[in-house]
Amino acid sequence: MPPKILVIVGPTASGKTALSVELALRCNGEVVSADSMQIYRSMDIGTAKPTLAERRGVPHHMLDVADPGEDFSVARYVEMASACIEDILARGRLPILAGGTGLYIDSLLSGRTFAAFSPDAPLRAQFQRRAREEGSPALWRELERVDPEAAARLHPNDEKRIIRALEVWQTTGRTISEHNRETRALPPRYQALTIGLAFRRREDMWARIDRRVDQMMADGLEDEVRALLARGVPRTCTAMQAIGYKELVQAVSAGGDVKAAAEEVKLRSRQYAKRQLTWFRRNPDVKWHFWDSTPDFPAALQSSTAYMEEFGLL
Repeated sequence: MPPKILVIVGPTASGKTALSVELALRCNGEVVSADSMQIYRSMDIGTAKPTLAERRGVPHHMLDVADPGEDFSVARYVEMASACIEDILARGRLPILAGGTGLYIDSLLSGRTFAAFSPDAPLRAQFQRRAREEGSPALWRELERVDPEAAARLHPNDEKRIIRALEVWQTTGRTISEHNRETRALPPRYQALTIGLAFRRREDMWARIDRRVDQMMADGLEDEVRALLARGVPRTCTAMQAIGYKELVQAVSAGGDVKAAAEEVKLRSRQYAKRQLTWFRRNPDVKWHFWDSTPDFPAALQSSTAYMEEFGLL
């Protein structure tokens, strides 16, 4: 049987870090982050990366593992995070996977593998040049000829995923659809008890998100963004497209209104939280704990440990 692990999910600002630390302290656990932005070094405030004080001595993995300018993929996350989990299990401790990036979490738990290709290969540059010259729909039509199943899933303007599918075909001689079918047939890598955190009322979630953004600004998010730009981190890299960074980059680079940018961050964060909830609600096995206006962590700790006992994690 696959090993058992604990997973804590939920939208941004729902209390995942605090609950995961409490459970780790109580259950001899270590936390593995599942946040696609907390992987980046020097991006602490805008990603709500837990401070050393907030970690309370609990080991945290998959934080600060990449430079902001790197092209970090889901495949790389799965490879690195699974190695962390295997190490934690080997030492007789409980892995607690906690975060809000659903794609990372689902890919890791499912045992999904990824079709190999080199992101630095000349082939990618050729496809990117063709996309600029001919347009993404031309590449999509080429994909439709070799892998109609993949083409049917993609928008003709989804340049990044179209190029990836064509790369897989060109470098392996097999379609990405074939690879995905084989992957779906694999048994799951882990047995996961998944606990979800959310607010009963949407207005309470929004208010908590707004307070978090206000605190980020007070803690120096603007200075953090300026420091990244001064280091030469490209404005267009993936990391700088994250909510909180993209809006502040535009403001500080163009001499814009930083306060207006902060309000935009609040709006984008609320929209992102809604998308996160939609993603996690697709899983019927999530054990949800709903907050009222203020999170009640003792109650969440009690219900979580009850679920863990029932699941065989305690």
